[in-house]
Amino acid sequence: MGKTITEKIFSRATGKDVKAGEFVLANIDRAMVHDITAPLAIKAFREITGEKGKVWDPSKIVMAFDHQVPADSINAAENHKMLRKFAKEQGIIFYDVYEGIAHQVMVEKGHVLPGMLVVGADSHTCMYGALGAFSTGIGSTDMGFVFALGKLWFKVPETIKFEINGKLPRRVYSKDVILKIIGIVGADGANYKTVEFCGETVRKMEMSQRFTMTNMAVEMGAKAGIIEPDKETKRYLSAIGVGDYEEIKSDEDAKYSRVLEINVSDLEPQVAVPHRVDNVVSVSEVEGVKADQVFIGSCTNGRYEDLKIAAEILKGEKVAKETRLIVIPASRSEYLKALKDGLIEIFIEAGAIVEFPCCGPCMGGSFGLIASGEVSVSTSNRNFIGRQGSPEGKIYLCSPATAAATAIYGEITDPRKV
Repeated sequence: MGKTITEKIFSRATGKDVKAGEFVLANIDRAMVHDITAPLAIKAFREITGEKGKVWDPSKIVMAFDHQVPADSINAAENHKMLRKFAKEQGIIFYDVYEGIAHQVMVEKGHVLPGMLVVGADSHTCMYGALGAFSTGIGSTDMGFVFALGKLWFKVPETIKFEINGKLPRRVYSKDVILKIIGIVGADGANYKTVEFCGETVRKMEMSQRFTMTNMAVEMGAKAGIIEPDKETKRYLSAIGVGDYEEIKSDEDAKYSRVLEINVSDLEPQVAVPHRVDNVVSVSEVEGVKADQVFIGSCTNGRYEDLKIAAEILKGEKVAKETRLIVIPASRSEYLKALKDGLIEIFIEAGAIVEFPCCGPCMGGSFGLIASGEVSVSTSNRNFIGRQGSPEGKIYLCSPATAAATAIYGEITDPRKV
């Protein structure tokens, strides 16, 4: 019997032949923390090693500030101060407030390669699986163990395979595809599984669209989302100066716990309605819902390609008078691409607020929050109660195209009509 990508990665990380369902102590290739999750990880690390302990390999640990940047309170500033000191003392890879969202920084800086086993103290670490890595979120205390020893216990996950075929219709994107899948499978339909995205539709997607797919794997309970390396993977990695890596793919006779076939040729724009990500409907079912705020950005849909989709719709238009539009690129690099291509000017002229790369409204505690009774239409990944401000507000999730159309009309709008 052949192996899945996941089984092959864990076999390499443990130095022995392993199968789904086995418990293993695996070597970690890369670890990531950010300004919110790092403090508890450091506390756990100190409890293991003592105050003078050194991390297992500083070249394999990345710390990035992205949640409260620039510091939005004295407490946040003090936290940043402490973390900067730790990063300097340990010599780990460190990105301060100026670089962008940790997940985007991890992939665009070449910290993730196909075949790697990567952990991050954030649930959306699963995004990196678009590059053919097994990448998953872990708790901060588990990360303290990783800091100290460079290893972690896992149960090798079974894999659900999604065969996605068909040509995406006009103004329908990978965000619509992943929302549709989550709606079908449910929020717990892939608990502790790897979800492997395959098929002609996925093969034709640019890496930006693939990142959106794997980013939201956790929203159906998955341990990881993964796409096998191909020509697009090579193109993306070559563009950032990476050429030396091993392509790991699932065997043709690999065993999957489930295989689902999905045809997207007739797919409509999708929207996740409050307060669950798996509460998904076609945009036609929620058209006309008033939007107080529209947020285009996040690690899910804040890349240049996402911003371009939105800008093409917003060009020459104005944001509705009673609607606020917030645009936040995912990283400084993506911001510069959008700036050089004139996209930022389009947003500003339309009446948007463009912020520097960070998590922004997505974390629900920094800025751009909604009040009680208000509605946010967002390209981010979660619409839980209180996620973007008041627990009495509502969040609808959609693609950048649907978000841009909504900003123009001030109510949820099918982007195909604009």
